Amino acid sequence: MIYLDHAATTPLDPEVRDAMLPFLFEHFGNPSSIHRVGQEARRAIDTARDALAEALGAEPGEIYFTSGGTEACNLALLGALLSARQSSGRDGLIVSSVEHHAVLDTAHFAGALGFNVTVLPVDAHGRVAPEALAEALTNKTALVSLMDANNEVGTLQPISELARLAHASGALFHTDAVQTLGAFPLDVQKSGVDLLSASAHKIYGPKGVGALYVRRGTKLTPWLHGGTQEREKRAGTENVAGIVGFGKAAALLPTWRDSNSARLAPLRDQFWTEIQAKIPGVVLNGPPPGPERLPGNLNVCFPRTDAETLLLALDFRGVAASAGSACASGSLEPSHVLIALGRSLTQARASIRLSLGRETTDTELSETLKILRELTPPS
Repeated sequence: MIYLDHAATTPLDPEVRDAMLPFLFEHFGNPSSIHRVGQEARRAIDTARDALAEALGAEPGEIYFTSGGTEACNLALLGALLSARQSSGRDGLIVSSVEHHAVLDTAHFAGALGFNVTVLPVDAHGRVAPEALAEALTNKTALVSLMDANNEVGTLQPISELARLAHASGALFHTDAVQTLGAFPLDVQKSGVDLLSASAHKIYGPKGVGALYVRRGTKLTPWLHGGTQEREKRAGTENVAGIVGFGKAAALLPTWRDSNSARLAPLRDQFWTEIQAKIPGVVLNGPPPGPERLPGNLNVCFPRTDAETLLLALDFRGVAASAGSACASGSLEPSHVLIALGRSLTQARASIRLSLGRETTDTELSETLKILRELTPPS
């Protein structure tokens, strides 16, 4: 199998697996228990919290573990909005049209709860114009949520600038950094964000565990109730083994992240150059390869094809790719991201995402190109 779907999930790092195993068997205690077995689990969670805090440039007390990036985004948006409406009367939420469904669907739900939701447009590359945000901000805006990097087309947003604009109007700023944690060093102090969502399974950690960074002093109303876990911000017995795995994956980031990104960017660029040369009429979705795009991301429209048919044929030939967000697989609707970029329905339905990772080789990409040439109709 040639795996080109790292934006959907990454394989579990063996060191992460080994760190998790004891907490699936002998160290099985509930971290809320006061006995020795429970406190072993508590210490393991604290160690993981320290590791993720270091990876984000945060304090351990600002990290809250969740069941994944989706829950982290839900807690960030709904928690901040409910708190702001109660404390200051602010009830406005601003998001962009290319956010992950974890944010867009939560924003839709917030609208049903009576909050005022504004959806910002993006340019042809998927970027939010700071001027558009400045125009949309009012003295009623409670929260701005704009993703750090797009999961489908890899677009990087000017997060620091956007956060400054939000703060100037008295609003909080949240970013979905699920895709960027494994690509670039993150520093919440430099970026100025108040809330940041992350997920373990995008950085060679386990599925089913994520985290929300909450800047100290930021008010957040809990969304889950029934326990005092995570300092009363997220009720429910912690996924100890998953959290341990997340902590280990975060601790390992300095050993591979920068070098991997430096390797993937030219590898991706060469792959795109060869696709253009060998398959006529292809169109790149999102920004051109370069510093404004995730290093391992390619999203390509193959004319005269249907993405679903092409993906099934690729899978039959041993290549795993996707048509966009894995969370939206099975949907008959075209990608909302590609439509927001100005692609037609036909183009959106003919586009696939090829996302590279640590294991990807130039030999694999050459084989993938050969298969793509055989599967795509001639002009």
